[in-house]
Amino acid sequence: MDQELEGTVKVLLQKAGQTNNFIRQAVDAALESMMQYCTATRSICALLSVGVSHPNTLVRQCTARHLANLVEKVGAARLLSGMKEPTERILHSVTKFVQDVSPKTRYFGRQMLLSLSSHPNFDKILEKHISGQDLLTIKNIFINLNKEGNKMPPDSQSAKGKRIVPVRGVGNKTEYCEQLTSLLASNDFRDRIKGIDQLLADCQHNSNMVINTIFPVFDAFKDRLLESNSKVNLHALESLPKIISMLKNDMSRVVNILFPAIVDNHLNSKNNAIYSAAVGAINALILHLDRQILVQPFCTKAQFLKGKAKVDLIEKVAELVPEVYPCKPQVVEHKVLPLLWHLLSTSTHKGSTLCRSGSLSSATNKLCQALYVQMGPSLTDLSASQSATVHVLLNDILRTEN
Repeated sequence: MDQELEGTVKVLLQKAGQTNNFIRQAVDAALESMMQYCTATRSICALLSVGVSHPNTLVRQCTARHLANLVEKVGAARLLSGMKEPTERILHSVTKFVQDVSPKTRYFGRQMLLSLSSHPNFDKILEKHISGQDLLTIKNIFINLNKEGNKMPPDSQSAKGKRIVPVRGVGNKTEYCEQLTSLLASNDFRDRIKGIDQLLADCQHNSNMVINTIFPVFDAFKDRLLESNSKVNLHALESLPKIISMLKNDMSRVVNILFPAIVDNHLNSKNNAIYSAAVGAINALILHLDRQILVQPFCTKAQFLKGKAKVDLIEKVAELVPEVYPCKPQVVEHKVLPLLWHLLSTSTHKGSTLCRSGSLSSATNKLCQALYVQMGPSLTDLSASQSATVHVLLNDILRTEN
C-alpha cells in the first residue's frame, strides 16, 4: 500500500473538498486507516505533497488535521532529524498552516508547532530553515501559545446548515454566472473564499464556461482583490497564478480589470505574504500572457505609483523590453519611452527611494540599459527631442554603466 500512497491520498483529499458531509466523513475514515496501517513517515510525505498548498480550504483543513496526528505520533526527534529536505518541508508546511485563512487549519498548524517544539534544539532548527517575516510570525504565535494555550475555534453558527449551490455542472452560462458571482459577493467572507476556490476549480474542470463569462466573473473576482478583508485578499492573490496558468491568453481580455487591483493595494503592502502573492500574480501574467499586451498597463502604473511598487514595476518593464522590442519596436517606443522620459525628468538620481527591490534610480538605470541594448544610439538620438535634463541624464547613466 505504501507504494500507492500518494495517488490514494490525492484522490481522497480531492473528495475532502466536497460540501457533502457524508463524503468528508468517509474520507476522514479512510485517512485514519491509512495512518494506522501505512508507514507514518510516508503518510506524512503523501499529505505534504498533495494538501499543503491545495486551493480548497476544506482540503487544507483535512490535511492539517491528519498531519497533526501523524506529527505527534512520529515525534519531533525523527521529523527534525537534521536532514535538510524533510526538516525544511515540515517546517515550511507548518508555517503555512498557522497562517491559513481557516481558523481550524491554523489550530492544527499550532498543534504541530507545539509537537515539534519539544525538540531540544527547536529554536536553532527553526531559525536555520525559516527566515524573515515567517520566522517572526512563528515566534509570536509560539509566545501566544505559551501564554494562552491552543484553543480549538468554535464552529461558525452562520455556516451551519448553510448549503452552497455547486457551480460546477451548471449548463446555462447565465445561471452559472449568477451563482458564482453571488458566491464571490457573499456577505460572509468564508463564502467569498469558497467562491474563489470554486472559480479555481472551474478553471481546471470547466474552463469554457469561465471563458464564456469571463468579464462578469472577473469583475466580481476583482472586488475580492480590493476588499478590506486581508484573508480574502491573500486567498485571491494566491489563487491568481493558478488561474492564469490554466486560462493563459484568455486572461489578456481582463488584464485591465485585474492588473490595477493587483498592484494598487498590494505592491506597497507591509504584509510580506500579500506583497509576495502580488508579485507572484504579476510574474504569472508575464509568464503566460502575450508580453505586448502587458506593456501599456505596466508602464501606466509604473508612472503613477509610488514607493516599492513603482520600483518593482519599472524593473518588470525593463524585463519586458527585450521580449517585446524585437517583435514590436513601436510598442516599446510608444509606451516605454514616455515612461523613461518621465522618470528622468523627475529624477534627482540620488537613489534615495529605497525599497525591497532596490532604489528608484537603480530601477531607472536598468530600464535605460534594457532600452539601449535593444535600440542602440537611436535611444540617445530620441532623447535629444526631450528636455536638456533628460538628454544629459540619460547620457550620464549610459556612460557610467558602460
